[in-house]
Amino acid sequence: MSLLLRACTATSALGVGLHATWQALLAQRSGLKRCDFETVTLDTWIGAVPGVDAVAMPDDLQDWDCRNNRLALLALRQDGFEDAVRAERARHGPQRVGVFLGTSTSGMLQTELAYRARAADGALPGWFHYAQTQNTYSVAAFVRRYFDLQGPAYVVSTACSSSAKVFAHAQRYLQAGLIDAAIVGGVDSLCLTTLYGFHALQLLAPQPCTPWGAQRQGISIGEAAAYALLTRADASTPGGSVLLLGAGESSDAHHMSAPHPQGLGAQHAMQAALQAAGLRAGDIDYINLHGTATPSNDAAEDLAVQAVFGANPPPVSSTKGHTGHTLGAAGAVEAVICALALQHQLAPGGCHTTAVDPALRTPYLQHNRPLPLRRVLSNSFGFGGSNSCLILGLSA
Repeated sequence: MSLLLRACTATSALGVGLHATWQALLAQRSGLKRCDFETVTLDTWIGAVPGVDAVAMPDDLQDWDCRNNRLALLALRQDGFEDAVRAERARHGPQRVGVFLGTSTSGMLQTELAYRARAADGALPGWFHYAQTQNTYSVAAFVRRYFDLQGPAYVVSTACSSSAKVFAHAQRYLQAGLIDAAIVGGVDSLCLTTLYGFHALQLLAPQPCTPWGAQRQGISIGEAAAYALLTRADASTPGGSVLLLGAGESSDAHHMSAPHPQGLGAQHAMQAALQAAGLRAGDIDYINLHGTATPSNDAAEDLAVQAVFGANPPPVSSTKGHTGHTLGAAGAVEAVICALALQHQLAPGGCHTTAVDPALRTPYLQHNRPLPLRRVLSNSFGFGGSNSCLILGLSA
């Protein structure tokens, strides 16, 4: 069953909303900057969203006030997304709109700030509300409360595949007739635990990340929030609308943090997405790679793409050089970028990669390329071998 992206929006280091995002992609302008977040002193680059700290939480949602939920709110208010959700709520009722979001660290920063403010006896400050901020479910609870919805709502937290997997979850709910519309997406904000954790894994690059690059050294961490409003596509769907054609998932459980060397789980996710969409490999016009710029991830994904698409894969690129790796929000951010690519008929070239690794054989785009795009594929792979693949296309 194909689903209509009735509305979508994305906010990242590229800027707030779709216009800023697309203008940065057109200019191949990166949002990465040297790390200056909180007390972090690491030699790395980050993708921070401008203006998050200035977002004012509504009076009736003060208990939810934290950087992650402010970022969630900032993105919700862009591109007419809020109005589109309220229209679906009015059309179907609050019980028939679901909320399925992905996150990795939720409001971890709020807990870090609370621990700095502990009393002499170790007690946490009274302003710290774990259930509404740090709790992984908090961002879905916040969005559900903000729109006064009563349908099913939960968070998927499977590391970097989180907000791609929610598209598949929503598709199953809609196919089963349990809901009539779904808010899907992901929100992940910067925190010290993430930055120092990836540093401990020796995965942070000292320069802006270079996906597919010959001298790639690791990732640049970013933050972002992105959403899509999904409904069933039918005969009344206008031509040229962006559709979710298929979603594929797999779990290879190869290692806690390292990818399967041959990308076996990634292969299975791509094959499952093609099967769900009723497509062959040759029907895909562009692939938005997971493309983190770590040596092992890019090499494994390259092998996986070759295994699925053969000797003549479509053009590929990673947009993490633009946004940074936004972790639990990456799948949703890159799905929205794929929707923009379809709408504008342009495959975005990557940022910062000046020399492609000759050992990687898929045709990596270093520059934007106008293409007749009908169907595009987006990969998202997480720690622990959690893999997800989305296929988006244009309606006839």
